[in-house]
Amino acid sequence: MKKVAIQGIKGSYHHKVAVDYFSNNIETLDCLSFDELVSSIVKNKCDVGVLAIENSIAGSIIPNYSLIDNSGLKVVGEYYINIDHQLLALKGKKIDDIEIISSHPMALLQCKDFIKQYPSITIIEAKDTAQVASQIQKGKIENMAAIASFEASKLYGLKVLKKNIQTIKNNETRFVIISKNYDDNNTEFDKASLKFVLSHKTGSLAKILNILSDYKLNLTKIQSLPVAEITWKYSFFVDTTFENIDNLKEALIKVEEHSESLKVLGIYKKRTL
Repeated sequence: MKKVAIQGIKGSYHHKVAVDYFSNNIETLDCLSFDELVSSIVKNKCDVGVLAIENSIAGSIIPNYSLIDNSGLKVVGEYYINIDHQLLALKGKKIDDIEIISSHPMALLQCKDFIKQYPSITIIEAKDTAQVASQIQKGKIENMAAIASFEASKLYGLKVLKKNIQTIKNNETRFVIISKNYDDNNTEFDKASLKFVLSHKTGSLAKILNILSDYKLNLTKIQSLPVAEITWKYSFFVDTTFENIDNLKEALIKVEEHSESLKVLGIYKKRTL
């Protein structure tokens, strides 16, 4: 049985991804922070981890790029889900009974238009969506509602007060699967995550992008982050798809020649929602 680290507890979106990706034949380790999740794999407490990396509304989860980079773990897969947020409370309660809404900051951000309709309700940030649902159920908290998944409502026996309260209904989150164990020679792989650092020379980024194009690599994501040790210097995190792994390997040789440093964060099979 594979042991999978997730951010949050059962009923969280990370838990849903773990079950969907690996099937039910898994054991999950609940982690209440991304740092704890990554550390559990580094310390061999888990085989793999599920890590949210970007959302179609809120954008990239910037610290998680650095976590992957600094941990030495590799991206071995990815998975997309549509995030449908529900407002959950104890059975028998109505929206007029609610004085507090609590959830993960990302969920609160994604439901801000709904929240604005209730200015008298206090908003409290929490570490996990499902953890709030569990807290309400265990403590019988009558004046609190959670923003969490439909799965959480079933697991913790809560009522759905309002369905699908996210501001934008097409609300997708991309998760990556991270692990110590890594195979970069699978000919079925068609996506890669890379990190490179460039000099301040004019056209240095354009040169790298031209190399990717020349070798028929399709850029699907680019994210810049400051290099902490050097003022105004940036590293670039890139996702690219390809049809032939030999094209990728040849392109990487050229990218390394024209960059100050290059790191392959993972080569894996792309997924779509």
